[in-house]
Amino acid sequence: MKGDRVGKTVSDSTVVTTELAQPNDANHLGNIFGGKVLSMIDLAGAMAAMRHCRQTVVTVSVERVDFKHPIKIGYLAIIEARLTAAFRTSVEVAVEIHSENPITGNRCKTCFARVTYVALDEAGRPASVPPLICETPEEKAREGDARRRKGAWQQDRKRDGCDE
Repeated sequence: MKGDRVGKTVSDSTVVTTELAQPNDANHLGNIFGGKVLSMIDLAGAMAAMRHCRQTVVTVSVERVDFKHPIKIGYLAIIEARLTAAFRTSVEVAVEIHSENPITGNRCKTCFARVTYVALDEAGRPASVPPLICETPEEKAREGDARRRKGAWQQDRKRDGCDE
């Protein structure tokens, strides 16, 4: 229900999805394009954000993404997105991607990113989001880190002359 302020747990909105790396998604080295990986990150993150908010969301920012290991053609991309924090009208989502050899089952961490989304109402204005219920010490620590990042981001915006 939209506008529902009942808190939701991290597991309520976690998204785990898998894609098969196809030749049309790869460069001449047989590795999936970075842009394709970024698309997977944004899509999985948006799904987790929408599951939490039960509203349309838009991407506000993507924190640094490091490509640690390639995803090769024929490998599986395992994408996991989970909320780290819910603010007044936005949520932060952590997205991790692993590359899996479908024959051996061996996995390598491909990349990690944090993405912030803003929930929108029917008129396209920022809308309030439900609070996040953190159940484990790790979830509570991630939420605290997210709140510190948001505070630093807001300070940067003020220094840049952005009042919005």
